[in-house]
Amino acid sequence: MFTPIDLATWPRREHFNYYRNILPVGYTMNVRLDVTRFKAMLDQNGLKFYPSFIWCVSHNILSHPAFRMAVDKEGNPGTHDVVHPNYTIFHEDDHTFSDIWTEHSEDFAAFYRAVQEDIQTYGGNHGIKAKAGQPWNFYCISCVPWVDFESYTSHVAGGGQPNLFPVITYGKATEKEGRLTLPMAINIAHAAADGWHTAQFVNTLQELLDTVTLSL
Repeated sequence: MFTPIDLATWPRREHFNYYRNILPVGYTMNVRLDVTRFKAMLDQNGLKFYPSFIWCVSHNILSHPAFRMAVDKEGNPGTHDVVHPNYTIFHEDDHTFSDIWTEHSEDFAAFYRAVQEDIQTYGGNHGIKAKAGQPWNFYCISCVPWVDFESYTSHVAGGGQPNLFPVITYGKATEKEGRLTLPMAINIAHAAADGWHTAQFVNTLQELLDTVTLSL
């Protein structure tokens, strides 16, 4: 469901208009997440990191309306009740990748199995879009597992509009002094989220990784 925002009472209406129509700009926030406890829990329960982390991000987004923002056909802002992850699969044979999407479910076990099934069904398809029918209420998440980067930024060339939905990229996890951390970059339009919104998103995601227990 897409719910329009009441512009008459929305505190960010001027910010949205400014960063959407006058100075269309996006930004990137690069952070490090501590996944020490999260990775140990996954290993103990025999779970893979990628689908489990995607579920955590998708679940966390539900608590942050700024990360579920879109505009309707007339350009009016609103929020989706849920956004589904569009994630990447790497092809070892030709070193390209493809997008796959899976419908989010708050039932972790159901979501985990759905991701596994989608990867098995569509993972061999080459080209940008491996699975057809991507819904308009989606966000992007991918992994660059070969490098522990310090900064990662994506750009929209040619004066196009920055994406209102978040584009999340995380990298290789590394261990130092007994703590396992990974870099994560969040790209989003300033029209959708200010620094406060993105900071809240990062903080609650870290809290989730520190406390959640997942199992099938």
